[in-house]
Amino acid sequence: MAAEKLRDLSQPIDVTLLDATVESFYATGSKDERAAADSILRELKANPDTWLQVVHILQSTRSTHTKYFALQVLEGVIKYRWNALPVEQRDGMKNYISEVIVQLSGDEGSFRAERLYVNKLNVILVQIVKHEWPAKWRSFIPDLVKAAKTSETLCENCMAILKLLSEEVFDFSKGEMTQQKIKEMKESLNRQFLLIHELCLYVLSASQRPELIRSTLSALHAYLSWIPLGYIFESPLLETLLKFFPEPAYRNLTLQCLSEVAALNCGDFYNGQYVKMYGIFMGQLQAMLPLNINIPKAYSNGSDEEQASLLRALGNFLSLWSKMCGFSLNFRLYMCVNEG
Repeated sequence: MAAEKLRDLSQPIDVTLLDATVESFYATGSKDERAAADSILRELKANPDTWLQVVHILQSTRSTHTKYFALQVLEGVIKYRWNALPVEQRDGMKNYISEVIVQLSGDEGSFRAERLYVNKLNVILVQIVKHEWPAKWRSFIPDLVKAAKTSETLCENCMAILKLLSEEVFDFSKGEMTQQKIKEMKESLNRQFLLIHELCLYVLSASQRPELIRSTLSALHAYLSWIPLGYIFESPLLETLLKFFPEPAYRNLTLQCLSEVAALNCGDFYNGQYVKMYGIFMGQLQAMLPLNINIPKAYSNGSDEEQASLLRALGNFLSLWSKMCGFSLNFRLYMCVNEG
């Protein structure tokens, strides 16, 4: 009876019953109950009309598992059927997901409490963007940047979305989008990156919120390998990044960003900027690691994070940067860092 009721999608789905079915599968059911629940959930996922119930489910349930089930249904539709849907249905879902993200991430309490759910919504939004932007959603980047300026928690989440977007377009897009589509998205990101660049610089110069600063550095790291070089060398970006290196909370992310810059193939045009930044960095590093320090001992006394990330990242950065600047790397420092 319960299964038949869930299969009837001619009316709003019984979310209480769906919650019970989902929980039977994930948590509370016996072996037979889990098998029965799995069969029902598979049928619902395969039904081409289930996705029309997604908004109703998300609005009605308090179960995290049920929310994830609904988003899995939606993700399948976005991946395989999105362009075949009527425009009003696409716009309705796009607007609903955007509104929920803004609502949850605009409030500190809900953003922290629902962070995993928001992360999943971010992924769904970026999957939609891959279909809609730039041709059908030209204002996406301006809209996102505008929303980011309304609250710091919303800005933090917007940075997470921007990072996802860069990763999807430049790292994970092969096999999912045509080369022409990838080219269009890359060109649009290049044209509109000024807005992202200005937002990142503003956050890094004005915010005192550690979570937002880390999110911004992480987003920047995803963009530095491909953005036009003028955004890096003809703006205060490098000087701004270097200000964060002495701060333990931001040191690893800053090093990752600087390493991306050091790995760029710029020819000789920006050699002056490279040399200047290298000098500033080495001065900061000497203050952190005096010449008489026992680096292997400091490494062994460090935390797991420092051992796994900081010193190896430092060795990688120094190697890359010294090659760009034409300097001879301090071999003792390099070997101590990498032998750790």
